[in-house]
Amino acid sequence: MGQRLDLQEILEVILGTDAVYFQPPSNVQMVYPCIVYARDAGSTKFAANRPYNYKQRYQVILIDRNPDNSVIQTMAMVPLCLYDRHYVSDNLHHDVFNVYY
Repeated sequence: MGQRLDLQEILEVILGTDAVYFQPPSNVQMVYPCIVYARDAGSTKFAANRPYNYKQRYQVILIDRNPDNSVIQTMAMVPLCLYDRHYVSDNLHHDVFNVYY
């Protein structure tokens, strides 16, 4: 659980606010811009048929009314982070990243 909390802190610094939510329930009133993240698949490397390295992947979504939020560029430069896609829902822009941490 410590690694996830470390990631939480990194995301708060990148966003510049504590509006970072881990798997929020539907009744949470979010403040925008915000980041919502959740555990996703992981990556295991093998040698001699045995796992020797595992990295947890998190899906990180930046949600904002502004389609040009500068946090997009900052997130894209995080080590082991891949920009996945952009979509609009309820007039909010969602930028999706996959982060191995």
